[in-house]
Amino acid sequence: MCRSIKPLRLPDRPATEQEIQEAALQYVRKVSGYRKPSKANEEAFNKALSEVAEATRKMLENLNLKVGEA
Repeated sequence: MCRSIKPLRLPDRPATEQEIQEAALQYVRKVSGYRKPSKANEEAFNKALSEVAEATRKMLENLNLKVGEA
């Protein structure tokens, strides 16, 4: 779906906050169909961006914990 989103779970280092934000932005743009939302949709777009970034952070943290436990 989003070929420009690169893997963020890397063996040599954790993802940076900027990488997480960029991936979330690419995802929200693709799903919404907006490169830049109108003023009427800006709040929903930004909320989705925050939620996707937070979900990504949590997932990466959980994956790292599971790798460390193995």
